[in-house]
Amino acid sequence: MNPRTSFTYPLSAAQQSLLLDILRTGNFRPFPLEYTIMAAEGTACRIALYKSGKCVIQGKGASDFVTFTLEPQVLATAGLGYEHVLDSEAFSPHIGIDESGKGDFFGPLVVAGVFVDNDIATAMRDMDLKESKRMTSDKKVLETARSLRKLLGKRYAIVAIGPAAYNRLYAKMRNVNRMLAWAHARAIENLLETVPSCPRAISDQFGSKRQVEQALMKNGRRIELIQRHRAESDYAVAAASVLARAVFLTSLQKFSEQYKTTFPKGASAAVQHAAVELLKTRSPETLLEVAKCHFKTTDEVLAQAGTNRKALGSVGAAVSKAIQRTPAKPKE
Repeated sequence: MNPRTSFTYPLSAAQQSLLLDILRTGNFRPFPLEYTIMAAEGTACRIALYKSGKCVIQGKGASDFVTFTLEPQVLATAGLGYEHVLDSEAFSPHIGIDESGKGDFFGPLVVAGVFVDNDIATAMRDMDLKESKRMTSDKKVLETARSLRKLLGKRYAIVAIGPAAYNRLYAKMRNVNRMLAWAHARAIENLLETVPSCPRAISDQFGSKRQVEQALMKNGRRIELIQRHRAESDYAVAAASVLARAVFLTSLQKFSEQYKTTFPKGASAAVQHAAVELLKTRSPETLLEVAKCHFKTTDEVLAQAGTNRKALGSVGAAVSKAIQRTPAKPKE
């Protein structure tokens, strides 16, 4: 994958002064550019310092300018190109796990696992990979997921639990974190078939690590499990978040095509309205096919439809009983 060709940095007044001193040397050729304090051409790159304090570097040589000039002489940091030293763990072989759909009423719960080594993590760094929550649009998530699948080949795994299976599992397990642990374990096990020597797996902190360890089978029990807050800063976990979200978004789109209606993300008033509208032309049991029925949204939707959980049949009743027996209310 090609190196990045565009970088943007906010600079303090002192940093701007340092950059201007560098750009005024004989190694750079100034050129006029609106709204800038100064703009100059360097070796295969252009540097623009805007009046807002923003510095933009673009061109094939942008990465070299950032690494060898901007960071050491202006920012006084070592970041681009030095991540291997600063965070060697992120570039060593490991699996990253993340999920999507946990807080969404409609759609599946999706867990993705991604294996990275030095080459893969470096490629992800060069593509400026961010976790899905930091992406500006669903289109960007889907585009990035396509690039990641091409980069990874067989070195990723997806465990998608559709609403119907989700409701059956919830009635049995009675706890969302237990379901997550089971799905995380399956993703790890599936990936270990491709990369059996992988030494560790990293995920965000969502519950007891012991739950995942207990759900692992023979192959997975030798791997080191690491749970930490803000795990999405790890390239493998960030990639997993994008792949999981892409599968979730694609599933919602398929539901929309199948049921000829829109299925909003999240658990907002718009989601509740969409569910009520759906039940105007469908039976209440349809919720079991498209939604996570332990959400309190289910009761509100059924009440507006003039019915209750009894209309959901045996599986719906099982989910309802599981809710009653669960001391802690599941997070939405």
